[in-house]
Amino acid sequence: MEIQVTYDARDNKILAQMEGDLDLNSVNEFKRVMDEAISTNKTDVSVDCAELRYIDSTGLGVLVSILKKVKEYGGKMQILELKPYLFKIFDVTGLTNVFEIEVAEQ
Repeated sequence: MEIQVTYDARDNKILAQMEGDLDLNSVNEFKRVMDEAISTNKTDVSVDCAELRYIDSTGLGVLVSILKKVKEYGGKMQILELKPYLFKIFDVTGLTNVFEIEVAEQ
């Protein structure tokens, strides 16, 4: 998993771009990077999933954990460019009611 996190001062937003798999092997690093970004910039968060290939239950759990931190200071979190087959995982688990999700066009 490759993670790139940037802060856009113009939009006052953290943008996290992921490439690869968000699973048991990568969640700790993703959470560490996101926690650091959120503690530095208490603002809205967008997670770009255009290059995300796979997510498991630990990946879903870390996204929920990040959402809780963002909501603590009144921020919002978006999941962007989620592939339709990954959207199904969010849908089956009920997380489509929790996250603001933008599904990628195919």
